[in-house]
Amino acid sequence: QVQLVESGGGLVQPGGSLRLSCAASGSIFGISAMGWYHQAPGKERELVAEIRAGGATSYGDSVKGRFTISRDNAKNTVYLQMNSLKPDDTGVYYCHFERLGGIENWGKGTLVTVSS
Repeated sequence: QVQLVESGGGLVQPGGSLRLSCAASGSIFGISAMGWYHQAPGKERELVAEIRAGGATSYGDSVKGRFTISRDNAKNTVYLQMNSLKPDDTGVYYCHFERLGGIENWGKGTLVTVSS
């Protein structure tokens, strides 16, 4: 059974940085995309960043220029480097793998709080 485990969340001051990691365990194959979603308190989950199998990346408008997604294919791990954090970035960040055949895997989330 595939499990995604996020780490790296925490409390940070506005303007600070955090690096999130998401590692997949279990037998995983056919990954077509890895991504990060953000769910702010009281709001719906939305895509923050995604990296496709071929390496193409895409970002939500609110994080362009501040966040960077990367991956280590050998480790089935995806990262999210978050710089210049703002209070609006507060929320739970979920890791998401999209796999061939329409299979999706989600992590349980890691909490990021941006506050002074």
